[in-house]
Amino acid sequence: MARQPKHGLVLEVPGGAKRVLLHTCCAPCSSAIIEIMLRQGITPTIFYSNSNIFPLEEYLHRKEECTRYAQSLGLEIVDDDYAHEDWRCGAARGLENEPERGARCLACFKYRLRRAALYASEHGFTVLTTTLASSRWKDLAQVDEAGRWACEGLPVTWWGQNWRKGGLQDRRNQLIKELNFYNQQYCGCEYSLRKTE
Repeated sequence: MARQPKHGLVLEVPGGAKRVLLHTCCAPCSSAIIEIMLRQGITPTIFYSNSNIFPLEEYLHRKEECTRYAQSLGLEIVDDDYAHEDWRCGAARGLENEPERGARCLACFKYRLRRAALYASEHGFTVLTTTLASSRWKDLAQVDEAGRWACEGLPVTWWGQNWRKGGLQDRRNQLIKELNFYNQQYCGCEYSLRKTE
């Protein structure tokens, strides 16, 4: 029997919402976040929007892991269109040689979170948050800036939660092993992959 996690984090959702749109980058990053949300009576709808991921096989592998986890919990998962060329020629254009956590990453976060914010607005969600704020690959200030920007002008509140707190990193690592998640070794795009090779 798996031991029950002890999270020291009490979630404070903007407006006390019990239903949120959770932009999700991958199953490992989302696992402990979804677990703590459910334990505190918050129901996330998972929005898988990651046109940055390259190659397509990698995108599909990560999506399948997210779908497997969502289905095991009875949660809805929304698969956004995979638009890698649009992302590459739009968000990343001219920023290909930027370092990780540089201007390209901020543009990438804005691209994905704006898509999530638009979906939230169109489908009655009042709160948006993202698993990007749990990843060791990401700059938290950039994630927060992108989330606030993405929600501007929309009836959606950005929930800039730091998902690295309250024991969630340790729990994430436990869940990767317990659930046998595929755990990628680079952020997602061909430029981040290039940095790891």
